[in-house]
Amino acid sequence: MKYVVYIICLFIFEIGFGQTKTFPDDFLGTYKGKLEIVSAKGKKEIDMEFHFSKTDTIGTYKYVLVYNKEPRNYFLIEKNKTNGQYIIDENNGILLQASVFDNSIFSMFEVNGNLITTTEKFYENYMDFEILFTNTTKVTTTGKGTEEIPEVKVYPILGTQKARLYKE
Repeated sequence: MKYVVYIICLFIFEIGFGQTKTFPDDFLGTYKGKLEIVSAKGKKEIDMEFHFSKTDTIGTYKYVLVYNKEPRNYFLIEKNKTNGQYIIDENNGILLQASVFDNSIFSMFEVNGNLITTTEKFYENYMDFEILFTNTTKVTTTGKGTEEIPEVKVYPILGTQKARLYKE
């Protein structure tokens, strides 16, 4: 009897709660909202969209960021889907390494002395987009540089960009 109850509970769980989403296929679509940009200069909002769709090439997806109706046409390319390794191809010779964990895309890169971290987290009907940035020349060092207390480099966050974009 316990075995039958266990099987029934497992079946109900799989139907109602155990449905997992598969990245990227279950999150393709068009997302829209407002991007909030915050720095020491103040705060402003602009319109933002994210278009995420298949292409004719297996493992390659259109990855379009739209700021104030101006698109940036990129591609997201599977490098090793099993390990969550992707490449963001900016179509200009720039290829960014990206990692996917828990239906989120993470990337970190440096350009012109600025260290930029991006996160795109996907949910059922929306996504959260976030960028953090700092300048690598504004580093401070703390700690002793010993085995017990290592040297730690600290970078101040100079600005953020955040958006909750809703799937259409």
